[in-house]
Amino acid sequence: MSRIDDTFARLAETGGKAFVAYMMGCDPDFDTSLEIMRGLPDAGVDVIELGMPFTDPMADGATIQAAGQRALEAGGSVSRVFDMVRAFRAGDDRTPIVLMGYYNPIYARDGGVDRFIAEAVEAGVDGLIVVDLPPEEDSELCLPANKAGMNFIRLATPTTDDQRLPAVVRNTSGFVYYVSVTGITGGPAANAAEVAPEVARIRAAAGLPVVVGFGISTPEAAAAVASVADGCVVGSAIVRLIGERRSVPEILGFVSDLAKGAHSAA
Repeated sequence: MSRIDDTFARLAETGGKAFVAYMMGCDPDFDTSLEIMRGLPDAGVDVIELGMPFTDPMADGATIQAAGQRALEAGGSVSRVFDMVRAFRAGDDRTPIVLMGYYNPIYARDGGVDRFIAEAVEAGVDGLIVVDLPPEEDSELCLPANKAGMNFIRLATPTTDDQRLPAVVRNTSGFVYYVSVTGITGGPAANAAEVAPEVARIRAAAGLPVVVGFGISTPEAAAAVASVADGCVVGSAIVRLIGERRSVPEILGFVSDLAKGAHSAA
């Protein structure tokens, strides 16, 4: 079992819900980003979702786009994100790390997919979310990643109908990420009542935990959404504070409040 599987199994034993925090790797710089990342587990984060900076992030709103630009300007890259993971793993061998990003920086990098997978495993990455690789392209990255022992996590959306859903979940592992709203990150607020039946439908099809992201920015919203799912993801609200150059303790305090909200869900 992967660290992701272990985490959800442990939470399931107590009826607990997962809190997943997204941050952009190397934003606003390597050292600050690593300091924040190292503080996330003690703030209550169950799974860390670490963005790989890219110039053209099609699924992301202005807040995360800006984070990617800051990271790139500070020398951020796939290689530097791996350096962050290695440094984190020196002090934490338990918290799952999921890299989230786009295929271009993986494919175009020297060594391509083979080098990326080998380095990801060596660094201590547990899972991948690559939003622009559909199931029809599973042989590109999904299947090799699974073979190497990493979870490949798919996104399902409000437009993923019953005809499309089997293809989406076929080679998914770890958990399914349900995008609660139609649109980009940092958009409209998620509605727990609307999310609940979709989570049930996807969980039945996948046989995996379903974690909900997009449109969650407060502890109250985290609690509401987590109550109808297996957990929730918050990204833009955290990244916004990083972009405002708030202090690391202030950022981690906000993350802690969000985690308490998610963990309070029954």
